[in-house]
Amino acid sequence: MKKSLAIKVCGMRRPDNIRAVAQLPIDYMGFIFYPKSSRYVEMESSGTGLLPDTANAEISSAGCADKAAAICKVGVFVDDSVQNILTRVVNFGLGAIQLHGNETPTFIRNLRATMVPDICPELKVFKAISIASAADFDKCAQYDGLVDMFVFDTKCIGYGGSGQQFDWSVFNAYTGTTPFLLSGGIGEDDAQRILSISHPLMAGVDLNSRFETEPAVKDVERLSHFIAQLKQ
Repeated sequence: MKKSLAIKVCGMRRPDNIRAVAQLPIDYMGFIFYPKSSRYVEMESSGTGLLPDTANAEISSAGCADKAAAICKVGVFVDDSVQNILTRVVNFGLGAIQLHGNETPTFIRNLRATMVPDICPELKVFKAISIASAADFDKCAQYDGLVDMFVFDTKCIGYGGSGQQFDWSVFNAYTGTTPFLLSGGIGEDDAQRILSISHPLMAGVDLNSRFETEPAVKDVERLSHFIAQLKQ
């Protein structure tokens, strides 16, 4: 029997939408902390110039409600500082961080050493890898065994959220040992194609722009129907 795919819904921001999506059978919910993204989650200024910024209270409370408490919150960062990442891990109660830039293995080791075990003992680190062809999987080798999960996204101008897919037939070229989430332009018509992928390290899917009514607002009904197909 084929294992059940993990579901990550990324690019969340609006509290009511967070609560609604959290009622679905998902495993991860992503919050984007990259200022240039149209799905950027801002911090709230303390207004003093002395105290650090804090998490948006509405977003944090939505992420703690009902079923949401069992969903791993993933913060998405692009070439950010350890200090900024640490602040958001603590303030938003993140269980995982997803690195979408050019972060080096040394940076990731330093980040883990800062966070684990004192701040977030079970912190998971995901590394996004942009894919256009089989050759792009070569970039995985330097992170293999260092990160908990790869996120294979479509190579594009910018950092994800393009709504475009790469050629999924290239997966045979990935020979690493780290599991991965499939990302990039997954839409409602892709369930059967996803279920037909037989790579043993495919852990799940990352859903975002093609389930939106506007940036950072997900269509819960469409998501529910699609997830039901994947879990049938």
